[in-house]
Amino acid sequence: MSIQRYQMEDVPRLDKMSYRLLYISTSRYEGDWHSTPHAHHCTELFYVIRGKGSFLVNDNVFDVCEDDMIIVNPNVVHTEMSRGDSPLEYIVLGIEGLQFTSFSEQEDEEEEEKDYSVHNYYKFKHEILFYLKTLLQEMEEKDNNFEVVCQNLLEVLIINMVRRTKANLLIAPAKKVAKECRFVEQYINNHFREEISLELLSEKAFMNKFYLVHAFKQYKGISPINYLIQLRIKEAKELLSTTNYSISQISESSGFSSQSYFSQVFKKETGMTPNEYRKTVH
Repeated sequence: MSIQRYQMEDVPRLDKMSYRLLYISTSRYEGDWHSTPHAHHCTELFYVIRGKGSFLVNDNVFDVCEDDMIIVNPNVVHTEMSRGDSPLEYIVLGIEGLQFTSFSEQEDEEEEEKDYSVHNYYKFKHEILFYLKTLLQEMEEKDNNFEVVCQNLLEVLIINMVRRTKANLLIAPAKKVAKECRFVEQYINNHFREEISLELLSEKAFMNKFYLVHAFKQYKGISPINYLIQLRIKEAKELLSTTNYSISQISESSGFSSQSYFSQVFKKETGMTPNEYRKTVH
């Protein structure tokens, strides 16, 4: 009898719950495809199954082809465009709590950290596609404990990506503070007296409005609209304390759509009507 035994030494510890799969889907270019710049609060991995096209990430446009993996970190504006003669078809994964950094091995060159990277896995496509297609099958069939299976498959996929990538590919927890959230905060600070909606903020930040609410809550601990209301109430308090403006004038100057709505929100936030508050400070 011949036995070969392989002992693991210094097993690396992996934080299994530091990131998780949010979604996986397949897409194929059709005539009604609309390429609109957008962003997500999670990292997205695009694997091109077949076809050719291009990606727009921030202000950069680059070509993509079969077996390319495009990694787009959280809150990065991007969109994909297909060529009519060779339609793009790809699998996309959304991963929460993770971002990637890619850099070259040339130590004498200072590498700028990028929000995205592109890697071709032609030589290892059977490995990558096995994990991706198995993830698709698990998510579709939702058999017993499929969530655990998907998490483990995702971890193995990411390890395989790092192993098979020519450039050094590092993984790290996703940044909690996104530049898009800072932009939204500054925009509200500068325009709170004007008409502002969640739809407007999502358009300005190139983010899905639901992802914007999620990311902004992580950033400020409060939703964008509630942050807006707080600024308006603060402005109204200042005007009630320092001017003789009417309640209607203060409502309008603070950015509220009507006096009745202003009074309703003010009492909810302070426990007093605007007139009652004015009496306490005069």
